Amino acid sequence: MDIPEIGVAELAELLADGIALIDVREPDEYAEARVPGAVLIPLGTIADCLRELPDQHLYMICAMGGRSLKAAEYLAARGWSCTNVAGGTNGWVEAGHAYDSGPAVD
Repeated sequence: MDIPEIGVAELAELLADGIALIDVREPDEYAEARVPGAVLIPLGTIADCLRELPDQHLYMICAMGGRSLKAAEYLAARGWSCTNVAGGTNGWVEAGHAYDSGPAVD
């Protein structure tokens, strides 16, 4: 299944549009640094969280792009429309974009 990909520069442009950005890393990674507005749903819990996903196009992000691609493929096979963020959060930080840190707040 071909999942479309965007880079962090394009993600920066899209964030102002209120996109649904799902971060599939582990909570400790998410607490260290995350793209502002990213919602944490660790890869291992995606199958249990399908009802929590917004009913809109999903942008998937992880550290570099591998885990988020797996999550996007899994969700696309179940009817979601997804785009993977190549370069991930590491690429976002390395590009000098602002990021949030601290534990997830429910």
